[in-house]
Amino acid sequence: MDDPRDEPVLPAPRGPLSRAVTTYLRGAGPLPSEAEVAAAPVYGEDLQLALYLCYELHYRGFADVAPALEWDPDLLRTRAAMEGRFLAALREDAPHHDSVDDALAGILVEPVDGTGVSHFLRDKGELWQLREYAALRSLYHLKEADPHAWVLPRLRGRAKAAMAAVEFDEYGGGRADRVHARLWADLMTDLGLDTTYGRYVDAACAELLVTVNLMSLFGLHRTLRGALVGHFATVEITSSPGSRRLAEAMRRTGAGPAAEHFYDEHVEADAVHEQVVRKDVIGGLLEDEPELAPDVAFGVAATVFTEDRLGDRLLADWGEGRSALRAPLSQAATHVS
Repeated sequence: MDDPRDEPVLPAPRGPLSRAVTTYLRGAGPLPSEAEVAAAPVYGEDLQLALYLCYELHYRGFADVAPALEWDPDLLRTRAAMEGRFLAALREDAPHHDSVDDALAGILVEPVDGTGVSHFLRDKGELWQLREYAALRSLYHLKEADPHAWVLPRLRGRAKAAMAAVEFDEYGGGRADRVHARLWADLMTDLGLDTTYGRYVDAACAELLVTVNLMSLFGLHRTLRGALVGHFATVEITSSPGSRRLAEAMRRTGAGPAAEHFYDEHVEADAVHEQVVRKDVIGGLLEDEPELAPDVAFGVAATVFTEDRLGDRLLADWGEGRSALRAPLSQAATHVS
């Protein structure tokens, strides 16, 4: 894995929005117009990459981009316009639930005949498909737990203590070699992938960018703290059974011991985390702020909705025997100009 201080290169633009944002970050041109923001498909490649570029300034930034642009007022206004469209679309398109319990009910019970990505990879996935999956998921897993850490100063009491305990595990319990982002980098090494942060952005489809941007959207806004807790709960509840299937996929394909270990670790850890998140994080939050229940339910629904869209894209491509990537793994992240 690269040095934590290393900054990724800017990815190649995918349309007028991301091209204008990229140009602005280089100090070489204006930001996109309101008309361009309004015209771009909300879940499309261009808007989602432009939003990803804005969000990444709050993580590691980019090489040759001034750190002060993180809080540039004009850029923040452009980001807000894109966020407004993204959030409105999610509220319209994600399933609506009457309560948090209703939202969680759909993910607490595993279907008898599952058809998701982890089922496909366990049963018949090939090593090249596991490599693609790892490359795509690296956009989150190389910063695993970071988007959710933003909620900590926005919680109090039981919810804060429980959330901090789960995050402590995600960060390796104080051991650098057990930080989950480090374990993901080891998994990538087993699969022959480059562990540089942001290496595979150019290869990532819009559906993947949507799932990563969702976390940043929720994490960066205090008003969406309930939605972020709902997102985190969904991840923890679905992680253990999905990780078990992916561990089996890694073993079946001979991916390597580190690849197996990452998912084996999540089978056990996230089974415990699920209980803590449901009882103490959600329970504590709603005890303090019961008015946030609709936001928690929305966070669950939006997470399921965006993950299902990604799953449908991957399974459609792999089912036809074609790559789910926008660029071959060997060509991703070569854009520097």
